[in-house]
Parts: sequence; C-alpha cells; structure tokens
Amino acid sequence: MSDLHLLLSRLADQMPSAWRDSFLQVPRHHFIPDTIWVRNADGRPEPLRRDDDPTAWLHACYTDAPIAVQLDDGEASGRGYVSSTASMPTVVAMMLETADLSPGLSVLEIGTGSGYNAALLASVVGAQNVTTVEIDTQLAERATVALQQAGWPVEVVTADGEKGHPPRAPFDRVMATAAVNTIPYAWVEQARSGGVLVVPFGTAFHSGALLRLLVDRGEAVGRFGGDAAFMWTRAQRPAHGSVEERVRAEHEVSEATTSLHPYEPVGDFDASFAIGLCVPGMLSTLVYDHDDPTSERYTVYLMDPNSQSWASWRVEPGRAEYPVRQHGSRRLFAELESAYRWWVMVGRPPHTRFGVTVTPHGQRVWLDDPENTLPPRLGAPQA
Repeated sequence: MSDLHLLLSRLADQMPSAWRDSFLQVPRHHFIPDTIWVRNADGRPEPLRRDDDPTAWLHACYTDAPIAVQLDDGEASGRGYVSSTASMPTVVAMMLETADLSPGLSVLEIGTGSGYNAALLASVVGAQNVTTVEIDTQLAERATVALQQAGWPVEVVTADGEKGHPPRAPFDRVMATAAVNTIPYAWVEQARSGGVLVVPFGTAFHSGALLRLLVDRGEAVGRFGGDAAFMWTRAQRPAHGSVEERVRAEHEVSEATTSLHPYEPVGDFDASFAIGLCVPGMLSTLVYDHDDPTSERYTVYLMDPNSQSWASWRVEPGRAEYPVRQHGSRRLFAELESAYRWWVMVGRPPHTRFGVTVTPHGQRVWLDDPENTLPPRLGAPQA
C-alpha cells in the first residue's frame, strides 16, 4: 500500500462508519493548496510548501487537524492572522452526521473554503444538489478548480454567504462552515419547512458549539451539541488586536480582589459557553509569565474592543484572593462573575441544555425550554 493510500485509509478509519466511504472517495489533499501554514515554536504561522517538503505537506493533509490555507484574507498585510482553514476532518464528519443527509436532498453550504466539505456533501446528495457560497474571490476560484478536477462539479457562488442563495432556494439543508453569533434569517427563510440548519455558533468569549435547528413555517428552533470551533463569517468576526494594543499604562483603573479562580469560568467548556452567552462582546486572553505555559503565574485579560473596556485577573500560587483591575464603561470582570454565579445557581447546566429560536424578529437563547429565555444581560450594571 502506498503512503498516500495508507494515510487516506487511516483518516477514513477515524470517521463514523456511515461516512467512511465518502472520506475514501474524496481525498483531502486534492483540496489543499500547495502552500499552507503551520505554527512555529513561537506560535506564529509559517509556510509549509509542497515543493519544499512534499512528505510533510502530505502528512499535514491527512492529520486530523485543521489546516490554515489563507492568512489575512489573502492580503499581504503581514499581520499573520489565519483567515481560512480546511476544517478538522472528525469535526467535519460530526457536522455531516448532524445534517442527516440522504441522496437527492438539496444543500446550501455557507463558506466553501477549500471545497473539501462541498465534495463530501456531493458524495451523498449528488453534486447537482449542492450549492456552496464563498465570500472570498480567491478561495472561491481555487475551490471551483479543485472541485472540477476532483470530479465533484458543485455550483460555487462568490457572494456573501450570510445572504444565502435565493435563486436555488428552498433548500432541505443549510450547513455553515463558518461560525456566527447571530443566525442570519436568510438561512431560515431559504430552508423548507422540515429542513435542517447545522451551524457552528460562537461567542467572543467561547470558541463555539454546534447548533442544529429544525425549520418550521419560517421559524427555526434547536439545541447545541458538540464542540465546533470554526473561523467566523467576516461580518461577525471579533476584532483582532493584542493585549498591548488595548491595555495601556495611562488608563484609569479600579481595583478589587476576588476569591474566584479562572479554572472553571475560563477553562471549563460548559461554564465558559454559558458565560459567553450571557456577556456579549467579551474576549479573553491568558498571558503566562515569561511566556511559559507551565507557569503557575499568569494574568487573564478580559477585553471589549467596542467600548475599549478591559479587566485583568492576576493569578499566583498560594493566594486565596486574586487582584482584579478594571477599566472602561463596562466592568467586565463583574459581568463575568455575575454570569458565572448564575450558571452555578441554575445547576451548572451543560451546553446541550441551551438552545436557540430564530424568527423574523430576531433570535432568543434559552435554557431547557424555548419559553425559558435567558435574561438579555446577566452581568453587573455598567458604571
């Protein structure tokens, strides 16, 4: 068995049995560009070129991990932000299973990216039944070529995916491969009654969970389930920026202490998911002393770029109280603490107990029952 066939088989063996044949039929490397980016020792992306190291490039294609295929929206800004990835194959398989696909169903994919997911969709429903929308012209053109050459000639539309694609609506399934915090109503509107939306849902604070929505007469209701961290749609992407850019020595601050350790509010998947739902627009960054991830001394920064508010939460071993500093119109730590206390008070619910209802008038997030809507803001009043 050749190295390629061995790698392909090993990847397919990690997939659910119902999808193993599709992953064998759709070799991932056909959709990966010749230059990808991997993290170096400093955590910065550096290029890995197929011509320079074909073996390393091929192994990267068949590792169960996301692959960075574009930086900085394809512009030569030099900032080095990953703007498009080929998603982690096991996460792709989880989403495909959640969509409950069968031959002949019409599917709208939001976020073509490399084209790999569109080809997997086509392997089940048929290429003629897949429409995929990509906002980035370079990515759309490259994916179109890859899909054609690989034998999966799905329709690739260069447009804003948040608007869907009305000419081919209604769809039986709408699958987003880019995260959102607000579900575009166009996706609901363009789905048939009985149709399904599968969407990675994120917050500024939490990487994201998979949301499955069932459409009924212009409304969509569903619950969260599964870890699904994806790149954001461009319209909903949280602002880039470093701690150094946002936390300035000249800022006026208020100081306090807390007995709350960040282990659960920041590190626990379900706790941080709930906090992200309750405290909008809040980013978090953990900075270790001396950039040493084994250090027990670190600072958690909470930041809201829109209001230019921030908080720092300093942790050192042996302390019972941790110093907190806050700046700006929002008291971000107070909001986080209030949301965390609420999550504990209602029984530490896992993310699977939360859900979303989308109507023409907006969306509501709820706990356990669609009538049990979360309060619009659980954080402390703004100063």
